[in-house]
Formats: sequence, C-alpha cells, structure tokens
Amino acid sequence: MTNLLSRRDFLKLAALTSLSLSALPSKAANQLSLEKKQNVLIVVFDALSAYHLSMYGYSRATTPNLAKLAERAIVYHNHFAGGNYTVTGTASLLTGVLPWKHRAFRFGDGIDESYIKKNIFSAFESYYRIAYTHNPNAVRFLNQFADDITNYIPYAQFLISGNGLPQSLFKKDDDIANVAWSRNSVKTNGVSYSLFLSEIYKQINESKIAAFKKDFPRGIPSTRDDDHFLLEDAIDFLSVEIPKIPQPFLGYFHFMPPHKPYTTHRDFYGAFANDNFKYIEKTQDPFAPVHSARFMLSQRAEYDEYILYLDREFGKFFASLESSGLLENTWVVFTSDHGELFERGIQGHITPSLYQPVVRVPLMIFQPGNKTRFDIYDKTSAVDLLPTLLHLAEQKPADWTDGVVMPPFASISERNIYAVQSANNEPDSPLKQSTIMLVKENYKLVCYSGYSYDLGTNDDLIQLYDIENDPEELNNLAAVKKNITQALLKELKSKLEEANAPYL
Repeated sequence: MTNLLSRRDFLKLAALTSLSLSALPSKAANQLSLEKKQNVLIVVFDALSAYHLSMYGYSRATTPNLAKLAERAIVYHNHFAGGNYTVTGTASLLTGVLPWKHRAFRFGDGIDESYIKKNIFSAFESYYRIAYTHNPNAVRFLNQFADDITNYIPYAQFLISGNGLPQSLFKKDDDIANVAWSRNSVKTNGVSYSLFLSEIYKQINESKIAAFKKDFPRGIPSTRDDDHFLLEDAIDFLSVEIPKIPQPFLGYFHFMPPHKPYTTHRDFYGAFANDNFKYIEKTQDPFAPVHSARFMLSQRAEYDEYILYLDREFGKFFASLESSGLLENTWVVFTSDHGELFERGIQGHITPSLYQPVVRVPLMIFQPGNKTRFDIYDKTSAVDLLPTLLHLAEQKPADWTDGVVMPPFASISERNIYAVQSANNEPDSPLKQSTIMLVKENYKLVCYSGYSYDLGTNDDLIQLYDIENDPEELNNLAAVKKNITQALLKELKSKLEEANAPYL
C-alpha cells in the first residue's frame, strides 16, 4: 500500500498550515479558497464489507478497479457503520446521528420526527439536491426528506420489472402496502391470496426480464421478489445526466449490490470457483443457526463475485465523471451502509451480532483534481460523513450531529466509536433488547442486553476484542482483561442511560 505521508508527518505539516486544505497533496486543494462552491457526490453500495475488498487486503481480487482508483483517493481503513443493517446504517449516514437518536430501529421504522429537518439534504439547502436508492428501506427515508430534495428520482425509475407501486402511492405506509401487494400479486412458495392476479403479474414480469436472463446465471438482480433491476441502467443514466444538472449539487445514490440475492453478471460468474480460499474457522455465534461450511463458502463466493460486478460499474461511472470534467470540481464519496457476514454460522447481516465484517465498511473520498493517494488509519464513523462534507463544501456546520470532521481535514483526538442494533425495539421506548458496540483505542467492546431467552441467562453477554492485534476477533478477552472490560462497559452503560433517558 502506498502511504506518501505518515500520520505524524501530516499532523506536523497541518500544524504549520493551520490545518488548511493546502496541506493536502493536490493542486485543487491549493485553489479551494478560490472556488465558490464545489459539488458533493455520495455513492453507497449496500451491504459492502471492507473485509471483502482486495483494496483493503482481502485475498480474493474483488476490486481491481477500486484498487486503481484508490491511488488517487483518501482511503479510510477503520471506518464503521452506525448499525448492521440498512435501517440503522443508512439513517445514521443521512442524519449524522447514531440509531439511539434517530430511532429507526426496525424494518418499517422511519426516522424520528425531530430529525426529519436535520438531514444531509437540508444541511445543503443552497445546493441542487438529487437522490436515488434501489433499497426500499432507504426509500422510506428519502420520502421523509422529500421536501429537502430538489430532484428525487422515483424508486421505479431503474426497475425492469415490478413497478414500485407501493413506494410510489403509499409513501407513508409503504411497509404495509408492500405486504398487501406481495400477498395478492406475488406468488411465494406457490401461494398467493389472488391466484388470478398473481399469474397475470408473473407473466408480465417474466416477459420483461426474459431478455436479460442470459446475462445473469443466478437470476436478475432484485430488491424484492418482483422488483428486478440492472445496475448498469442506473450507472449509465447518471453518467449522462449528472453533468447536466445545475451546480453546485449534492448527489446521493444508493445502489443495492452486493446485497443479497448475490446475482452477479455472467462476466464474473464462477470467478472464484475452486480457488482454494482459506477459510478461518471461528467459534459458533450464540445467535446463529448452524450452516454447513460448504454453504458458507458458496455464499461467500457468490457475494465476492457480486462485488466484481459493482466494482466494474463504479469504475465506468468514475471514468465518465472524469471525461465530463466534473471531477475537477466535485468531491466523490464511495462507501456503504453496513457489511456482510459469512462466518460463525451467520450468513448475511440480519443478526444481533456486530462482528467486524458487518460493521467495518469502505470509505474513499476523492478530492477534486487530486491524483495522489492518502491513507487514514484513525477510527471514523458513518456519522462523521455529514460534518466532514459540510466542512469541505464550506457550508454551515450541523449542530445536531454526533460526528466530527475527519482527518486529514481536521486533527481528532481518540474518541469512542459506537454502533447500535436493536431490531425489535419500539422507537418511542428505551432500548431493552439491544447490541451495542464501543470501539476505543485498540479495543472493541460489544454488549448484548435483553436476549435471555436465547442465552439461557439474565446476564448481559460481553465480548472484548483487541481489533488491532486480533482483527479476525478470534479471542474474546472479556474474562481475561477484566479491568479494561469493566471500564469500557461503564462508559457504554453511561452512554446508553443518556440515550434512554428521554424515553423512560
């Protein structure tokens, strides 16, 4: 990995320049004060774990294009999501606060009313704001923020089958509407409330996707049973349209790959078959079903092949932005809302657990005009993105955020990083059943509370890992390093009490 300046060297340099952007290795940084306003473009790929990207050292070559692009980016090596699934993770990214503040815990939950006008779109109020998401759970948040979005591209815009009808017509009750729609129109396991409607609907959809089946051996990419899409449709459209929109703009584009189902393009099908991948055996998670090693390995390979697909498409997208000249005046962010797991019996991310692969996500920031790589090893959080982008665009700071301006744009002292999982919690109730992660220095503490029916005990389950020396989290040190465990647990409990106080 190329590291042109060590962190210590950079901080010395930054001190001499009052931490101005002129300390960055880029001609554009020196000219930033001359620019009135620069564009901001955020690209999110759903369920993308940093642990599966070759640009971060993964043994499979999953990101050849991203690895090349990283040589001209600010690359963050210890970036954490706010939660371990779309609802918590995306809401934290969009509001700059942790789940115990925005209160979007469960599938179907929206963001708390107090944060509907405290979001990344409202923070860039003087900008042209354009947004799209493939993910129906993120659609709910964009619906809530619609008044602050100049050009809200409809969910159905990039579907080749299905029609996004519930999202379009029932913006406030899309979760219930989707259940009703699926029961009547989508035959699942051979059953539908309306056999007549489901058969007609099935035939219509089959005719729409028939021409694409040859390109996707595992099935056409989809968000629900019937909502199929091609990633390249969205990428190609945006490549043409983004250079045309008014500037300055804020763009937020949230794409579904590599979220399950892992239906990669035929160009990458079988890319990692029989490659003798080295699988690290780990202790079975107490909340996980038992999956065979063969199943876990096959799912991992399909996921990794899906990453190749998004890697190609993002490479195309970036190249089109560059050829348009837009990159000379645009900050581009590449990240994810959460990761994915293929270990300890856990497949996916719908789990109470917060192991590294499901909470450590990629983050690269491309500075306008920059051609040089810069590596950041400080621990950062998804809630830091909003204040950082406001800082870079020279906009008014968001006084509500839990985040801070990230290095190398500001020097930060060591601080606590949190992630929250509470998938069964009522939004207006204190957290009763939850998993909370605290990362401080080289330690990561995870506290599972309220899961007595699973664990056979009324006590909290505590995990402590030294994630710098044990990045695979093989050794739970909670019983060995009791003083550290108790000190971190005290901090975590204090933070939880503070978060619960308004709801008691």
